[in-house]
Formats: sequence, C-alpha cells, structure tokens
Amino acid sequence: MSKGHAKHHERHHGLSQFGKDLVRRCGSKCELCESAGVKLAVFEVPPIDAEPNYDHCIMVCETCQGQIDRPKSIEPDYWHFLANTMWSPVQPAKIMAVVMLHYLSAKHPWASDLLEQVYLEPEEDGWVSAVTL
Repeated sequence: MSKGHAKHHERHHGLSQFGKDLVRRCGSKCELCESAGVKLAVFEVPPIDAEPNYDHCIMVCETCQGQIDRPKSIEPDYWHFLANTMWSPVQPAKIMAVVMLHYLSAKHPWASDLLEQVYLEPEEDGWVSAVTL
C-alpha cells in the first residue's frame, strides 16, 4: 500500500470517528441546505489541520459537496438557502455559507445583499478569509 493511500485511509478513519456525533448534531440533514433523506458525507471546512478536527467538520449532501468541489458547476439558484445557513449556530456551516456567498456575490446581487446582513466574530472573519474555492 502506498504512503499516500495509507495516509488517506488514516484521515478517513479519523473523520469517521466523528460520524455519530456529526449525524446527531445535524439530525440527519445536510448542514448547508437542510436536505433530509439524502446520503450525507463528512466535509472538512478549510483550512484543514494535520489531524482531523471535529470543529471544522459538517455533514453535507452530495449536491452541496459536488458544487463546492467543482465551483464551475455551481448552480446559483440552488444556493438561496444560504439566507438561513449564514445564521447557523454550527460555526463551520456558517463559515461555508459566508464563503459561498462571497463566491456568488461577484455575479449575483442577492448574495451581495445577504453578505451585507451577516455578522461575523473576528475569528470567523479570519476563517472565512482563509478559505478559497
């Protein structure tokens, strides 16, 4: 087994340790769009630490993850739920919502309008600045 594969397997195992707690926290819903009854996966909100960090993880559906992973495939109309997610008490979900709003605001006035309403603590603002799509 290659070192890269072993490292990936180790990281995946580390993230899976958070699985039950994350599912409990999210109520089996995507923590971004709140879709229920869909397959969910652990998503690490960048920047990614050397060790898996529960406080940087959210549960996301395949649709959200696919569009985050491939920003050129983003369907702007899909992301209108960010108006709710940007107020999430789950900090990594809130961070991803604001990151997505920043990305969308370049071409979509509704996203700019939402950004004007959001409030971030200084550490959250720094975290948002550290994430790029």
